[in-house]
Amino acid sequence: MPRRRRCCPLGFGRSTFRFAGPQGQYTDHAQLAGARIATSYDGIVRSFLDQRGIDATVVRLDGAVETSIQLGVADVIADVVETGTTLRRAGLEVFGEAILESEAVLIARAGDRSSAFEIFKRRIDGVLVARGYVMMDYDIEAGRVNEAVALTPGIEGPTISPLHREGWVAVRAMIPRDGAQRLMDELWDIGARGILLTDIHACRL
Repeated sequence: MPRRRRCCPLGFGRSTFRFAGPQGQYTDHAQLAGARIATSYDGIVRSFLDQRGIDATVVRLDGAVETSIQLGVADVIADVVETGTTLRRAGLEVFGEAILESEAVLIARAGDRSSAFEIFKRRIDGVLVARGYVMMDYDIEAGRVNEAVALTPGIEGPTISPLHREGWVAVRAMIPRDGAQRLMDELWDIGARGILLTDIHACRL
């Protein structure tokens, strides 16, 4: 099998593999001793318990393991958790450290630097970077451009175009998504108008 290396995280598909039990009953892994643990990933759970010297019974189940406690099949479950909504609906809560953490990543064969791979990776990077930015457009009096540009310097510098309205210009700049609403307020306070935010789907920086 060819060796693989982790190339880069993709920023989605994040989840954790956790123990969960009835609310208020479990707080620590030490309490798992002697418990029945239902899971779809029995090998991972057994390995985790063995490494910590915890003697428990692991019951392998397929499907919705969160129902196993109500059915009397298990005392605790080990399952993949994203938001925890399903567990809360079943009256369960996670406890202890995560067994595993996962995230979607781009994987390549070790040493693979083909042009096709580099193009694909560049495209992926462009989408990931774009998620952190928005495009801001606004109009402002020419005499206040320097104040505005200090707030929105852009990546290589903002685009500034004259408007048909004498003494006014249009400014376009790529800005971080975080804090964009606050920035709109600051621009408004110095006289900017027609302020627009637009999502960016992909970019090359």
